[in-house]
Amino acid sequence: MYRHALRLSVLALLLSGTAALAEPAQDPALQPKEASPATIKAQQAAAGTLPSEDGRDAEFARRGFVATRDDPIIRNAQGKPVWNLAAYDFVTGAAPATVNPSLWREMTNLRLHGLYQVSDGVWQVRGFDISNMTLIRSDSGWIIVDPLTNRETAAAALELANAKLGARPVIAVIYSHSHGDHYGGVRGIVAEADVKAGKVAIIAPDHFMKETASENVMAGAAMGRRATYQFGTSLTPGPKGQMGSGIGPGVAGGEITLIPPTDTILKTGDTRTIDGVNLEFQIVSGSEAPSELNVYIVPRKVFLSAEMSTCSLHNILTPRGAKVRDTHAWAGYLDEALRLYGVRSDVVISSHCWPRFGQGEVATMLASQRDNYRYLHDQSVRRMNQGQTQVEIAEGLVQPPELAGQWYNRGYYGTYSHNSKAVYQWYLGWYDGNPANLHPWPPQERARRYVEAIGGAKKVLAVARKAMAAGDYRWSSDLLNQLVFADPANKQARALLADSYEQQGYQAESGIWRNQFLSAARELRQGYEPRPIQAQGVDMISAVPTQLLLDTIATRYAPERMIAPVTINLVLTDTREDVGIEVGKSVLIARVGQPGASPNVTITGPRRAMLGLFFLKMPLAQLQAMGVKVDGDPAAVAALQAALDPISNGFNIAEP
Repeated sequence: MYRHALRLSVLALLLSGTAALAEPAQDPALQPKEASPATIKAQQAAAGTLPSEDGRDAEFARRGFVATRDDPIIRNAQGKPVWNLAAYDFVTGAAPATVNPSLWREMTNLRLHGLYQVSDGVWQVRGFDISNMTLIRSDSGWIIVDPLTNRETAAAALELANAKLGARPVIAVIYSHSHGDHYGGVRGIVAEADVKAGKVAIIAPDHFMKETASENVMAGAAMGRRATYQFGTSLTPGPKGQMGSGIGPGVAGGEITLIPPTDTILKTGDTRTIDGVNLEFQIVSGSEAPSELNVYIVPRKVFLSAEMSTCSLHNILTPRGAKVRDTHAWAGYLDEALRLYGVRSDVVISSHCWPRFGQGEVATMLASQRDNYRYLHDQSVRRMNQGQTQVEIAEGLVQPPELAGQWYNRGYYGTYSHNSKAVYQWYLGWYDGNPANLHPWPPQERARRYVEAIGGAKKVLAVARKAMAAGDYRWSSDLLNQLVFADPANKQARALLADSYEQQGYQAESGIWRNQFLSAARELRQGYEPRPIQAQGVDMISAVPTQLLLDTIATRYAPERMIAPVTINLVLTDTREDVGIEVGKSVLIARVGQPGASPNVTITGPRRAMLGLFFLKMPLAQLQAMGVKVDGDPAAVAALQAALDPISNGFNIAEP
């Protein structure tokens, strides 16, 4: 009865890629523009720096194709489209001037979709989402690694495999790591009843549930909003719009689900024999995710490197925000994989992108990507120890030609600029040591002072237009950003800043840099309309520990709105947990297993109902009508609800 009521805002990796677009603005100044002469020149220069084309990627991306869906539209149970396989069909021929030629080439391979055989007994479904589903044929069924992001896309992928290869039951699911695009579709391929009955194993790396809950819940609202920029969820795919994510297309807009693991992989070298198939695991936690594993399919000589190695340099710190990653450890895991699996593997596959075939290709890729991350780490640290700041390191650190010469080392997802700053942050944090940056004015006040110092809005616009005409979009954006923050109502500044961002987006090799520039341009032109971030349903709620959920509630507590301290006890009948919540003058402390001695009120009922009180602020009387028991003063609950901030539906980014 509470299934429909409780929804949590979560990490935006899990965001819908089908957000409705506002009506296009009619003012020509607010319309998308063509590539400027400066951008055309930059694209031509970029094309001249690209590696030679030998056709290997195109051949590898197409090798083993079996079939794809006849209907490109994948729909949910209500008939609403959640994914369009044909969304990137426009990526053919030469790159238009509005797309970096390197990113265009990348998307010619990432746009492919369907069922592909990668080895005897191993297939992948690619292009049905941002991630790949890997299917391993066992004696009597399927072992599936990473069931995509959504119930609907996962079900469609398995349906295609069963139709073309013969229907088989799923007997095991492996979550490679703790990001939603690698577990969210699990209920589209298995039933929880079969998992509980022992018919289906769910395997994950150590600390999977802890890290999944931590990243997806605690900072979910902020990550969710920022990820709309990273993945361009408000942009339409096209030569002037979204061009994928650099390691895949967009993110599907269906239902995200989760079934907790039943088996945990603890260390590198752990093995499992599942229905006749021998699997060996490498733990790589702390590289792309805080809980992550790779899989070596022993009899097939296939190494599944989940996101440790893909067709792009990855992110050490994602633009959406996350825990910064250990670049040194990442390079070490790649070296370990080279030693353990490089000579034993005929194919390397990943949870994004396309495979590489041949033992030589496997070893070369692992070694080259190891060197890529190690160079990035070592040279960032070297410059850091010479006194260079984040920005100085990012500006001066250039990828060596021998690394840039491999397409899979290039920055389609992560970039040297962004990642070198992340290495700096890993060791030294955000502060660069200069006291001028220790306590600056906040952005809006700082902007007002800058505009005044330069000589006012007209002078800023004039200087910015001169920079735009010269193709110096970095400087024009800097100037115009100050003017927009000083005066968000300045229409000329907004329109010109949007144009400046747009040209930088067109020039970006990184798919997610492009998305961020173009998303900001769109919001400056059309305005930002807050809308609920895609919600997470009862699967995540059921899996997240009660203590973590209550700690999340504490991050929304506004003590200035609390009239007097109260103590609330919860008796959770379904999880058999007793909880004490102390609401004080400055903090909210919740303790599972330690109820308060003299509570103002005790509430007894299912956990989902209790969470409904604090996540949706459901009236206590409404829950009482559903059977929840209340002993004590209901006003204590109402006082706490009034002191909790609502779950954020978003916030401005490109303007104050």
